[in-house]
Amino acid sequence: MTVELGRPRNPRIDSAVLDATVELLGATGYASLSVDAIARRAGTSKPAIYRRWPSKAHLVHEAVFPIGTATELPDTGSLLGDVREMVRRTAAVLTTPAASAALPGLVAEMAADATLHTALLERFADILSRGLTERLDRAMADGDVRPDVTAAEVVEAMAGITLLRLLTRRDALDDDWVEHTALLITKGIGA
Repeated sequence: MTVELGRPRNPRIDSAVLDATVELLGATGYASLSVDAIARRAGTSKPAIYRRWPSKAHLVHEAVFPIGTATELPDTGSLLGDVREMVRRTAAVLTTPAASAALPGLVAEMAADATLHTALLERFADILSRGLTERLDRAMADGDVRPDVTAAEVVEAMAGITLLRLLTRRDALDDDWVEHTALLITKGIGA
């Protein structure tokens, strides 16, 4: 049994810090975002933030990409439906003002620091390694997916297509785009 020493953490601070991070990202962008400003906006201290998150990148990643209902795997009853919903959710998250402000800085920091890259992506490891792998295994057993397809590749395809579209064409990622992208991915991984 682990015994926590000191005062218990206040969950209100976690929520206030995450909210302040999202608000400030939209106003200042990633490069100008400071932990001091986040602490002031959240009504807490810089040490309280660093007790919870080891760096600004960790904090921003959690604030912009929260694990919750949007990261739950859909189960529509069909592979195309599941991929379509995952593409729609990926586009919805990556087009928020906070994500648009955070992505350039986060990508640069993750590219420069392999340890940070690994740590940030591990937040989603359970969803990928267990949930999506199980879903793909069922689709393989049904003959819908090639046996060499991995969950990581499917996620990379979705995120990669979405990010490249956002970088090269700022027009909306509308329903037609979601449908076309889901078909492209589904056909690409199909048996």
